[in-house]
Amino acid sequence: MTDIIDILTGIEPGSTLDEIRRTREQARDNAQRSFEVLFEPEDPGTFSLAERYAVAAYTVALQASASPAARFYTELLEDEVSPELAAAVAELAKADRCEGPYGEYKEAGLAAESAPGPTVSYAQRPDFVSERLATALEHAHLLSLHPRDAEATHLRRLEDAGWNADDIVTLSQLISFLAFQIRVVDGLLALKEAA
Repeated sequence: MTDIIDILTGIEPGSTLDEIRRTREQARDNAQRSFEVLFEPEDPGTFSLAERYAVAAYTVALQASASPAARFYTELLEDEVSPELAAAVAELAKADRCEGPYGEYKEAGLAAESAPGPTVSYAQRPDFVSERLATALEHAHLLSLHPRDAEATHLRRLEDAGWNADDIVTLSQLISFLAFQIRVVDGLLALKEAA
């Protein structure tokens, strides 16, 4: 079975890093299965593969533009959907990239740890980025860079753009999985470099 994390890190079968990953076989299998369920489902339902690839390309470019994962998901979007959409998503991520996490704590004891940061709105977007996809990218920005600012109004915005409850859960899982995947890839690449 092809393992996406092995591909992103260039891990060869039988290598030291391969042996390290095999010590946690269940974690390795679960990470691969998560990728397959989120990006290669038998029935994607109303959350299309094109939307999944676009959200992934945006999220990874936003969180870790130098990661091999950024190149992977951008190329996936480019090859499977549209070079124009891939370019538009890459431009949006580049424009929206900033340091995080940030946001405002509502709790009095944590208020001193609040850090300001920008929100994004894609009212002005390229023609081939639908309102539905635009709201998904806004959600990816929210969860990636300022999750403490999440409010029910953000979910209503997704619903208003045509996202149902199942799709919103899957969208949020996809964004969370990518954060996990980026950290695993970065850690393995650091180990590879140190070896």
